[in-house]
Amino acid sequence: MERLLLIVFATIISLFISTFAAGEFNFEANPHRRSLDETLCNQLIKPAGYSCTEHTVQTKDGYLVALQRLSSRNKDPGGQRGPPVLLQHGLFMAGDAWFLGSPEQSLGFILADEGFDVWVGNVRGTFWSHGHVSLSEKDKHVNMSLSVYVSVGDLLHILFFHAVTISEHRLLFQEFWDWSWEELALCDLAEMIHHVHSITSSKVFIVGHSQGTIMSLAALIQPNVAEMVEAAALLCPISYLDHLTAPLVLRMVALHLDQMVLAMGIHQLNFRSKILIDLLDSICDGHIECADLLTSITGKNCCFNSSSVDFFFEFEPHPSSAKNLRHLFQMIRKGTFSRYDYGMFKNLELYGQLNPPAFDLGLIPKTLPLWMGYGGHDSLADETDLERTLKELQGKPELLYLENYGHLDFLLSTQGKEDVYNNMIAFFRSLGKSSSS
Repeated sequence: MERLLLIVFATIISLFISTFAAGEFNFEANPHRRSLDETLCNQLIKPAGYSCTEHTVQTKDGYLVALQRLSSRNKDPGGQRGPPVLLQHGLFMAGDAWFLGSPEQSLGFILADEGFDVWVGNVRGTFWSHGHVSLSEKDKHVNMSLSVYVSVGDLLHILFFHAVTISEHRLLFQEFWDWSWEELALCDLAEMIHHVHSITSSKVFIVGHSQGTIMSLAALIQPNVAEMVEAAALLCPISYLDHLTAPLVLRMVALHLDQMVLAMGIHQLNFRSKILIDLLDSICDGHIECADLLTSITGKNCCFNSSSVDFFFEFEPHPSSAKNLRHLFQMIRKGTFSRYDYGMFKNLELYGQLNPPAFDLGLIPKTLPLWMGYGGHDSLADETDLERTLKELQGKPELLYLENYGHLDFLLSTQGKEDVYNNMIAFFRSLGKSSSS
């Protein structure tokens, strides 16, 4: 555990040091997307034999988020489509998370082959999305250089006693990353649901994983969103987080690493920067198993192999905002499912009350069908927290419990179709909205 903690510190410090050495906060981010042709459709979906089209949706606060649409290999792409399903990924992931196995193992492909009209969401800041209408996602104007051999004392001196000239460009950069999962839910996901509903003229099935379930639950509290949704299937459902048991996450929370990152002036968490890719490679090359690193964060996963982990790290992680991490850590510390806590003075200004308002799960319509799949070895989506969620919902979701499953098994398990996805698909079909392949 101490070694893992040192890795976290090394990652944060390396990010800060390399930021100033490079003179910017954003690096050549995505080794998989170097031209306009290298889209998610072209990278993972079309090579597997599926038709795929790219869509861009503008949110109400100006972000340009990407959607991909695919259908079965066995059907005429111009023919009649089945009911729409929108897939919403989790934290530090993007739409590629649904396609990291074979067509027989990956949920995105499986749903397409089962006759669904599959839409794949990618939230703001991820590699497949397209920025903002006016804000900059790259910071190119930090006027300070720093030796990579800086001492700890020098680093503290820089952190607390040196001012950095902030240009207008950098202010736009900071504003670009000024969001948490709250905006992802109420802006990105809400707009994606509206887009799919408008294009298909049909209510939408939602499938979320991890942070995608937090987003889904928060979005479904909004009546204008819920009315466009046929049902929601939540993998590793999360709203409350105060009983999570992931040891590395708990240590980071206890050390207030989220506040440290923000105090450093880091707004974007981009773990695909070259220095951090090199760091991860060195960690996984004879020092520590990457599967063990995942276990310390997500819980023990039973059902995927080392090749799955290798392929996972070819595409993940995607960037997110430091504010998003801060919001999640607030939830862990306070045991709340609430809006972002800015402190009592700004809370009074923004919310009219000292504490941020809670998201009321009781506002999700009782008539909206819900399905939830969760695992006994999941260190993030804890059973105690799920029980609290279930008590606050008006309706009674259908539940699938797998004792041996961890957090990532619900995405990467080689037995996912038999263990999880067939049950989910049967739930969708029971609602009478699905067509067979």
